Amino acid sequence: MNKVYNSVLNSVFGADRELAQAELDELQEAFKEFDYDQDGYLNYKDVAECMRTMGYMPTEMELLEIVQQIKMRMGGLMDFEDFTELMGPRMMGETADMLGLKELQSAFVQFDLDGDGKINQDEMKEAIKTMLGEKLKKGELEEILKELDINADGNIDFEEFVMMLSIR
Repeated sequence: MNKVYNSVLNSVFGADRELAQAELDELQEAFKEFDYDQDGYLNYKDVAECMRTMGYMPTEMELLEIVQQIKMRMGGLMDFEDFTELMGPRMMGETADMLGLKELQSAFVQFDLDGDGKINQDEMKEAIKTMLGEKLKKGELEEILKELDINADGNIDFEEFVMMLSIR
């Protein structure tokens, strides 16, 4: 069963997943900020500064390799596609191993107030109220539960909880 959870977690947080739209937006924003002449290219000199601004601290050796690659392969300029190719794995590597099975189980226990291994309607109502800081409108809770309750038993078990977190 751990294999199933780990594969779900990998597809959501792992280094082999697709970049999420929010991550692509972040890359686009950073790229635009350092594309000073707005020609759709970053100068190799600006790439290091851009990486640092995004919170990545490449070593001098990494930078030399990156700059050399940009100069040789791309004539000293990098377009957004190449930038995504460079930064994507770094962003995904950052989230890899962020959530493990232990963390998921710990989160599940926070919702499963009576400790019966299931999140029932009352527990879900309490959790949503705590997270949102407000009560749901009539029928919204039932709609949420219906969507998450894959086996239709009226409760969210651990498997369904993991699947819920994997929905994008």
